[in-house]
This record gives sequence, C-alpha cells and structure tokens, in this order.
Amino acid sequence: MRARPISREALVEELAELICDRPPGSYVRVAVDGAPAARPAALADELVAPVRLRGRPVLRVSAGDFLRPASLRLEFGRTDPDAFYDDWLDVKALRREVLDPLEPGGSGRVLPALWNSAIDRAYRLPYEELPPGGVVLVDGTLLLGRGLAFEVSVHLWLSPGALERGTQEEERWRLPAYERYEREAAPQRSADVVVRSDHPARLAVLMPGGTGTRARGGAH
Repeated sequence: MRARPISREALVEELAELICDRPPGSYVRVAVDGAPAARPAALADELVAPVRLRGRPVLRVSAGDFLRPASLRLEFGRTDPDAFYDDWLDVKALRREVLDPLEPGGSGRVLPALWNSAIDRAYRLPYEELPPGGVVLVDGTLLLGRGLAFEVSVHLWLSPGALERGTQEEERWRLPAYERYEREAAPQRSADVVVRSDHPARLAVLMPGGTGTRARGGAH
C-alpha cells in the first residue's frame, strides 16, 4: 500500500473539500474513526470550521456519548475486550438518534448526546435541527463494519507498535479488540480515506483504501 505524506493542515483541507463535494442540499454523515491514541475527536473538531467556511452547517457528535448503560456494557466485567468490541456502543441508538434522521428526506432532528458514561446517566439534551445540506461529524472507535450509514468515512490507522505505545496502561486490555477490528472490519479497506497516524506531525494518506470517494490524490 502506497503512502502519500501530508501535513495535518492539508489533510483537514482535503477532507473538508471531500465532505463538501457531496450534492448541495443533501445531508453528509461523516465518521472519523480510530483508536483513542490516534485522536479521532481532535481531527473531527478541526474539520468543523473549514466545513462551515464552505457553507455547510455542522453538528459534532461523539460515539462515546452513545455507549450503553453500565449494567449492559460491563455485564462481563470492566476489562473484557470482546464485550468492548461487541457491546459497549449502542449502535441502535446512534443509528436511530443521529444517522437515520439524516437519510434523504429525513427530519434532520439529531440528538447530539444520549448517555453520559462517566456518571451512567442520560444527558437529557434537546434535539438539534440540522438543515438540509448539513454535516454531522461523528468521532469514535470501532465505528466501521457495523452497518452504520456514513457518506464519508475516515480511519486513522496506527501500526501495532504505535497503537501499543499510545494506549494508556489502564486501557491496554483493549488491544485485542483493536486487533479483532483489523481482522473483521478491515477498516483499511472499508474506509473512504485511511490516514497513517503513527506520528501526529508526519501523517500519510494510504492508497488505495476504501470503496467510496477518496481524498484528492487517491483512487476511486
């Protein structure tokens, strides 16, 4: 797989162009996927301003605010990698409250956050209305291969060594889940854009990677 070096600033601009190249008036659901060590939330945050500058309303959502309650999420203990992979994310809620309303002809009413896992309680936030042509930027971990509908998907890939070094000691038990993700979801093949993120200052777009539209310089 070839790698095209890219600065972080250029990556953000290319991704903003890719997102805004979608047909005017249509919703764009964007996944920024990666292990926490790859900092997908930071990249999603950085995309907000350039997408808005291109005339698209933006709503930021974190998949981490759509986890299942602790009684379900931790049924098999706090450090079970298979439970982390299969049971932590409330896929149905994320689909129902965020993605389905942005289908063509959808209501555009999105719930920005559902469950505060830190205190194991619902946020009880109001719905937000995203106008036609709006963009929802969803960051998270293990998002691909779950049947979630995204017009644009970005995967921040880490080599096994970088993933291990970047994972906090108390979260090392999750490493087998990330290995399983590589095997089963194959994000390097399924994502529209794959970014090698071993070093934050030395990023590279991996080509080919994915089945949809590419960032400029990729293959379709």
